[in-house]
Amino acid sequence: MRAAAVMARMPVPGEVKTRLVPPLTPAEAARLYAGFLRDTIGLLASLEGIRPFVAYTPHGADGFFSGIVPPGFSILPQAGKDLGERLDNVTATLFSRGATAAVLCDSDSPTLPGRCLEEAFGRLDEADVVIGPCDDGGYYLIGMRKHVPRLFEGIPWSSARVTQRTVRIAERLDLSVSLLEPWYDVDTAADLDRLCREVAASSKGSDFARHTRRALAEIGRRP
Repeated sequence: MRAAAVMARMPVPGEVKTRLVPPLTPAEAARLYAGFLRDTIGLLASLEGIRPFVAYTPHGADGFFSGIVPPGFSILPQAGKDLGERLDNVTATLFSRGATAAVLCDSDSPTLPGRCLEEAFGRLDEADVVIGPCDDGGYYLIGMRKHVPRLFEGIPWSSARVTQRTVRIAERLDLSVSLLEPWYDVDTAADLDRLCREVAASSKGSDFARHTRRALAEIGRRP
């Protein structure tokens, strides 16, 4: 089983995309994130030969996520005191359920091409770990072909050194690493401007980031 999971948060104002406030209000940031989330779920649903999951937080949000995922998805709660523990626990769960390769992706990159996830699974035929680096030094996805409990220890989350430190830890654990093409996640006002430009440049009638496009229009950031 090739498993792909999106790390998701319930879109509650004041608890998601807080670095976008300002220029957005908490409610606008939450509305925009809801669009990101639905587009990422749609991306996973479009991939063939993949078993899709949504790993959600907080606990108690299972009803919300069960209501927005399409048929074929499984949902599971995140657990852990920081992102590293949550990533590790989700990975362990996927392999315990029979995964032979697992890719975890963020829910902040609504325009990420599907080829990036497909390439990630292809790279895992040879590499132990695959990372999709973000322009800000983090990563939009990480994949592996076995559970590695120490892979996420000591990472300076929300810093420009996340990918660099993860690669060093993997190499120290004698794991081979493959890096995908860089992409971006939407955390800052500059990222939001970039997103608006990218969505505006796409065909108006296409399904490209359609939930994000609608959210941008609703909050007055019409691309």
